[in-house]
Amino acid sequence: MYVNCTYLYVADYNCKILDITPPLPELFILPKISFFERKIFRRIYGSKYEEGEWKSRTNRELEELSKGENIVKWIKWQRISRLGHLEKMEEDRMPKEIFTQEVERTTRRGRPKKGWREEVGRNLQVLGVRRWRELVIDREKWRGIVRQAKAYSGL
Repeated sequence: MYVNCTYLYVADYNCKILDITPPLPELFILPKISFFERKIFRRIYGSKYEEGEWKSRTNRELEELSKGENIVKWIKWQRISRLGHLEKMEEDRMPKEIFTQEVERTTRRGRPKKGWREEVGRNLQVLGVRRWRELVIDREKWRGIVRQAKAYSGL
């Protein structure tokens, strides 16, 4: 169980860097996401020892082991959960300082990349959540939002 959690947190960290919703038509998104999920699941479940040799797991075996779990959906509701945790955190704590500070850097040509906050804000808009900073204060309401994010299929 510890190994599964470790890889999922690594997946969450990598998704801050890796764009999991590429700007392509909906038709082209699904194969890339499923490739990403299979890659992560192969890391989580590892190889299998069969007939005296190590073999890589097939896609069908990964589907059976994952039981329909969607990594991208897990990452998105986990981000929403962490947003509430960061918002409630005391101002002098290091994660809160990192979350609230603005990084000064030179801008590159083209459209700026979406940051972690923008992605989480967009996910909350999809869920229909407004004034989330007020809702974070009430723990039960925020838990309800996180549960809603877990259950929402369009996230």
